[in-house]
Amino acid sequence: MTGPADSLADATTLWDLVERRAAATPDAPLLIDSNGRRLTCKEFRDAAERAAAGFAARGVEAGTRVTWELPNRFETIIASFALARLGAIQNPILHFYRHKEVGFALKATEAEFALVPGEWNGFDFAAMVAELTADAANPPQIIDVFADLPDADPAGLDESHPAPTSGDEVRWVYFTSGTTSDPKGVRHTDRTLITGANGLAVALDMSPDDVGSIAFPFSHIAGPDYFGTMLIAGFPAVLFEAFVPADAIPVLAAEGVTMVGGGPAFYSMYLAEQRKTPDTPIIPTLRKMSGGGAPMAPEQYEEVKREFGVKVCHGYGMTECPMICEGSPHDTDEQLANTIGKPVVGLQMRIVDEDGNEAAAGDDGEVRLKGPMVFQGYTDPDATAAAFDDDGWFRTGDLGHIRPDGHVVLTGRLKDVIIRKGENISAKEIEDVLYAHPKVGDVAVIGLPDKERGERVCAVVEKAEGQDDLTFAEMVDALEAAQLMRQKIPEQLEVVDRLPRNETLHKVLKFKLREQYAEKPWP
Repeated sequence: MTGPADSLADATTLWDLVERRAAATPDAPLLIDSNGRRLTCKEFRDAAERAAAGFAARGVEAGTRVTWELPNRFETIIASFALARLGAIQNPILHFYRHKEVGFALKATEAEFALVPGEWNGFDFAAMVAELTADAANPPQIIDVFADLPDADPAGLDESHPAPTSGDEVRWVYFTSGTTSDPKGVRHTDRTLITGANGLAVALDMSPDDVGSIAFPFSHIAGPDYFGTMLIAGFPAVLFEAFVPADAIPVLAAEGVTMVGGGPAFYSMYLAEQRKTPDTPIIPTLRKMSGGGAPMAPEQYEEVKREFGVKVCHGYGMTECPMICEGSPHDTDEQLANTIGKPVVGLQMRIVDEDGNEAAAGDDGEVRLKGPMVFQGYTDPDATAAAFDDDGWFRTGDLGHIRPDGHVVLTGRLKDVIIRKGENISAKEIEDVLYAHPKVGDVAVIGLPDKERGERVCAVVEKAEGQDDLTFAEMVDALEAAQLMRQKIPEQLEVVDRLPRNETLHKVLKFKLREQYAEKPWP
């Protein structure tokens, strides 16, 4: 495996990675929070080891099933890596979730422990878990990590609870969102997470001179992916418990942050703040933005480049494979604006047509993957069987093609392809054009059931701040000026104040738009 010059990516486990980083740069900063707290690499290792001893004293050991639902704090990451030190099986849950999702996860994993923040932001998480498990034969032990992070002398820990040595055992279970059915449990190992993190570190060319930021929930699959990148490349990051741009930006500037991001919605938030003082850089030390979670319009890349003077290294990942493609600061502006970068080091990708054959060069098809960062299947064997083809390639459900320069272009999802009168239409092609319109803040293009056409094309536009609503005629003019074929121009336009988004990377929820507008009368 290749990586940065001082890469630790050949670490066997995540705890091995923590130990090796602490040995290599013990006094280097690793975590900073918005209140000015700091932990060096060695301080983090020591805190996690003491927490591991504390958890062990309460009965946690290798293979113990632990569900945790915690907002971003030092204690969250310390607790997670303490569990990694013991070889526990972790099930992180986004702290936005409530009874339905949490109850499903606790039951599905048969959790023996539940880590919560007690009462946080006006909600009692401990009481929720107690209520959900009141009738369970073996209810989990609830630990309020923010009030009582387990802490004990780690002396003797190695003898009674040796650190795991294999990185190939499944010790992580992440649940997909389950928008149309029960969530699927995605099974990961330390090795899948480490190799994904190395892919990100290599692509972004991160170094100890960088300072990053964690504005997304650490309980998302991006949490260990990004933190692993920090450990491999040796740079610190500022951790935000809640990301409010106006409050966060002074902290980012004061800490000399060199990379921010999260995804297109985050890029838009940074742009909005920069436009308040266009002649004064809001983060003077910034070198690049990076993120994923949703497609980025080329015009958004140009906006960031023009107004911040930095490149956006956009990427592509999913719960099943946290790092698939990533743009690099060494890529050209054209590559960064129009692709999601190249497949990361160690990952194999193929594009498959409708018949399951290799698609012709440049033709769209389903993206399929193999590699050490691909998950180890779902908790449901039937779902696992359906997710992999006969040759062992993971079916992503995403559509795209590989350019001659090796960069990848995504054009949509298999289930999102709009088929209008037999014509396959790429939503992203239309979205990219409309995003550039001054009256458009953001846009989502969806297909809606239509008796005459099979599906009609509907553009749902989030109006730009301070602008009038985009009219149908203006939409058509913009698309015709971009020389889109007539068949691709939407028949329907809806203008909204805000598009529905999830609470992690603020990705637009197209399924909600389909549900909403499928019921709306249309001529």
